[in-house]
Amino acid sequence: MPIEIRRFGVGHRRPDGPVGSVGLSGQVIHSDARGGVSELAFTRGARIEPHANPNTTWFIVIEGGGWVGVGDERARVAAGEAVLWPADVTHAAWTEHSEMRAFIVEFAGPDDQVVLDGRALALAASHAPGSCVAAPADGSLAGDDRPATHDRTSGEPT
Repeated sequence: MPIEIRRFGVGHRRPDGPVGSVGLSGQVIHSDARGGVSELAFTRGARIEPHANPNTTWFIVIEGGGWVGVGDERARVAAGEAVLWPADVTHAAWTEHSEMRAFIVEFAGPDDQVVLDGRALALAASHAPGSCVAAPADGSLAGDDRPATHDRTSGEPT
């Protein structure tokens, strides 16, 4: 079977998004009954209007930064951060004075209700009822202790 390669990014995006979107272009990378993966590019002053959908979604910022809203909360986001958009909760994203690129990873169906027939099903069956295959993570983002300035000729900051 040949390797499947999907192109995205500049030259592959279409100028669209959810109804009411402004300054947004994107490209669907994958979509099937399990969910979808898309790339979105926000220009300065772009926005995805507040909306909700029935699927749990991760908004993963890979370049630039902007703002997100989930329910009544608002937060600034930047490259290297991912925001959970829970199913059926109103969410939005926008930029003001910067651009932003993000991946959207959307899972179809109710959370934790559908298990695909495969290795996960066999692994779950091998454990006692109520036991957890992996413990949930418990933590938070570490503080930013990088120096305020960085000499780019000295390599990556540590």
